[in-house]
Amino acid sequence: MTSNRFVFFSGKGGVGKTTCACATAVAAAERGLKTLIVSTDPASNVGDVFQQPIGSQATAIRGVPNLFAVEIDPDGATEAYRERVLAPMRGILPDEIVAVIEEQFRSPCTTEIAAFDRFTDFLVDPSYDLVVFDTAPTGHTLRLLELPMDWSKHIEESAKTGGQTCLGPVASIQAGKEKYDRAIAALRDRSITSFVFVTIPEKTSLDEARRSAAELSALGIKVQRLIISHVLPVAEGENGFFARRRAMQERYIDEAAAAFPGVAISQVEETFVEIIGAPALSAFARLLDGGRDGRLPQTAVSPAALLLPVNGGRRRLFFMGKGGVGKTVVSAATALHLARHGVRTLLVTTDPAAHTGGVLGCEATDTPTPVSGEPNLFVARVDQETAVQEYRQRILDESRGRFDEATLAAMEEELNSPCTEEMAAFERFLAYLTDDRFPVVVFDTAPTGHTLRLLSLPFSWEKQVEMMVAMRPGTQSYERTRERYKDAVAMLQDPAMTRLVFVVLPEKTPLLEALRARDDLRAAGIPTAAVVANMVLPDRACTTPRLALRREAQQHYLYAMRRDFGVPRFDLTLRDDELVGIPALRDAANELWGNLS
Repeated sequence: MTSNRFVFFSGKGGVGKTTCACATAVAAAERGLKTLIVSTDPASNVGDVFQQPIGSQATAIRGVPNLFAVEIDPDGATEAYRERVLAPMRGILPDEIVAVIEEQFRSPCTTEIAAFDRFTDFLVDPSYDLVVFDTAPTGHTLRLLELPMDWSKHIEESAKTGGQTCLGPVASIQAGKEKYDRAIAALRDRSITSFVFVTIPEKTSLDEARRSAAELSALGIKVQRLIISHVLPVAEGENGFFARRRAMQERYIDEAAAAFPGVAISQVEETFVEIIGAPALSAFARLLDGGRDGRLPQTAVSPAALLLPVNGGRRRLFFMGKGGVGKTVVSAATALHLARHGVRTLLVTTDPAAHTGGVLGCEATDTPTPVSGEPNLFVARVDQETAVQEYRQRILDESRGRFDEATLAAMEEELNSPCTEEMAAFERFLAYLTDDRFPVVVFDTAPTGHTLRLLSLPFSWEKQVEMMVAMRPGTQSYERTRERYKDAVAMLQDPAMTRLVFVVLPEKTPLLEALRARDDLRAAGIPTAAVVANMVLPDRACTTPRLALRREAQQHYLYAMRRDFGVPRFDLTLRDDELVGIPALRDAANELWGNLS
């Protein structure tokens, strides 16, 4: 734990700076220090880590006394800076002079200096015992640290000629020079400021850390600590792939020691779980300090916790992924498994090219239908044609008697739009989502893009429903839809009810598509609970050089899957027969989920 007043975390994008910075801030606050974490990254995700909105002013972190957070907003900082300089001039100088000065403020350098003027505020603010800076990727951060020095010098030289700067008239910003000088002194004072580089044991990340340390040194700033994150645990090196990867990492760890003599170096093992929320950050902070008691909370690690409803409630399971990854098989096997554990379960497919019925050996219609021989299992599908017909008819029925024939004719034409088909499908999906007859509903979804669109509808419902003449604010349809969509958003965002699982092949394209979809859903407040790796080659079958090479490639993506998703991963091996019919699905479910009792 640092004893400095200011701690900067820097490094290449994606190495774990934010996690390390947030964990350090949580630990300091738990020790009773009034702590502020400042994100200077325009793409900040500090709010995601703490699971709450963070503004441009100090925001108290829920559940962590003494901890506050700020995300610097470049646009807001620019406007505040511009107004601070211009306000004293209005009413004193002629309007045309003020207009000229205002025009000077429209240069790109004004935006840059305004954001960093805000940054230096925190270096001269005595309100906090500790300020932790979670910085942008390295190049952006180096520019940030150069600016106080550049602008202090620029103001000083401009003052000699009585000139102007793109920051405004020299006289009006002379106080800024004093603040920048104090900021420079703070940055260079190792007794109050420490710089921590976060890297991973790979060439590009380590090379960037070396270059950046040299550039900081030229500014009079020394790196005091290097954190090497995502180090593969020794226990994971039991097979060939991980053994070779571990050996590669050890080589770069040795290089780091040679490249940073006299710098404290910490290694942090790969956690394989997403570090989200104060409890996880607190545990991670103990790992950062070299402790071995940093047991990270793991959400929904067991299959039972993932799949089963809590205390007689409801569970809604979504299986998502790229086309062809095996979503239908995994969904059907999961639904069968739950039904055989005594849970009344509905399996719904939202895929227009549905083949759920074929996998189970029965026909799926838009009405929940029992599966022969499985008393707790029912299947249904979103029948697009039926859904559209019923949706149109309902809108028209509600409109008759309230509108004249010409309006009804125009409405009927409007209801032939693709938007209507989309809304009708979502209405049917919503009916299954909220069906209280089934404690568990398993959704076998369409390929990723289609599903993202479906799940985004309740978040943009007003734009959609207002296209319909019959759904103006105040009408019965509008108000009913408003409440239903509001409830749908709450259900989708509630991890106690909804669990989203990605099905991914251990290959590059399916993994990247799944990660992009994960990010889109997380932005909408829908977290990912687990990932299923499908068609994993069993080690015993890889007896030829080609198969061995293929398995090694899969191991790389299995590792990346666990690392990048940060949630539990469940593996389903490739079988030598087709996964069709109850017996095959039962075997797959047993391998994937085991006993839920």
